Amino acid sequence: MNKHVLALVINRLFVAVITLLIVSFAVFFATEMLPGDVAQILLGQSATPEAVAGLRTAMHLDDPAILRFLRWLAGLFMGDLGKSYANNMEIVDLIGGRLANTMKLAAVTALFSIPIALTLGITAAIMRGTLYDRIVTTVSITVISVPEFMVATSAVLIFAVYLKWLPALAFANEVHSLGELLRVFAMPVITLSFVISAQMIRMTRAAVIETLDTPYVEMALLKGASRSRMVLRHALPNALGPIVNAVALSVSYLLGGVIIVETIFNYPGIAKLMVDAVSTRDLPLIQTCAMIFCLGYLVLITIADIIAIVANPRLR
Repeated sequence: MNKHVLALVINRLFVAVITLLIVSFAVFFATEMLPGDVAQILLGQSATPEAVAGLRTAMHLDDPAILRFLRWLAGLFMGDLGKSYANNMEIVDLIGGRLANTMKLAAVTALFSIPIALTLGITAAIMRGTLYDRIVTTVSITVISVPEFMVATSAVLIFAVYLKWLPALAFANEVHSLGELLRVFAMPVITLSFVISAQMIRMTRAAVIETLDTPYVEMALLKGASRSRMVLRHALPNALGPIVNAVALSVSYLLGGVIIVETIFNYPGIAKLMVDAVSTRDLPLIQTCAMIFCLGYLVLITIADIIAIVANPRLR
């Protein structure tokens, strides 16, 4: 790795850290703007004003917002996520198992959708203009147009209500065999794969087509290189950066799309925990879950950018 590439990588990491600080500021003050009084919600409507005021003082809710933000940010850096208002438990204990369930769902979805999407995108680019390419493109556009909540609801109605093949609810803790894994994760994975696969197919196809139209690939074809060698040897290595970005962007969508899927299928993940926290106005838990989603998205995008920088032959 030469000095120029190293400088670009360091600069990208610096931008990621600054972005994370800005995001933490936005997350904290966005949650602070949620309607309702936390102390009043915790004590109930029958609580006296004195009791509400005492609880607000004990929870430091009367402190200036910027002071509470700095205290919260320092706790994040120290690994102290605080306590849940509603459960009076350490947030680390609350999110541990839930985060593992969400990561499990995301991993199964990625293992299922990425190979299929990359294969369809690359082959559609190679066979550009053919009936196969038109079918793949049309299906991709159609799938992107359908929101995931509609896909999830349709899957429940078809496979759980009418056909009774799959359970309507996904209980991740009941997985003890491969058959149970397929049965529990089938509908959530299919729902998430619909959208991210369609996006990945289109972005991969566009990246490969752009590379196939470059002069050096055309020169390789004129020199007698076979089509498979032209694609595998010349096109794909140079399209690696855009393809990795396509995969990272699509996988990062799991962090947002999983909120709807976990809610519909009552999947015990961190997104469902965040939705429950919003209903009880559990600010520390909401802020922690939101930061986990933002951090995951930022890490994926940063890794994709670094791979694109390192894989760029012109920079090397």
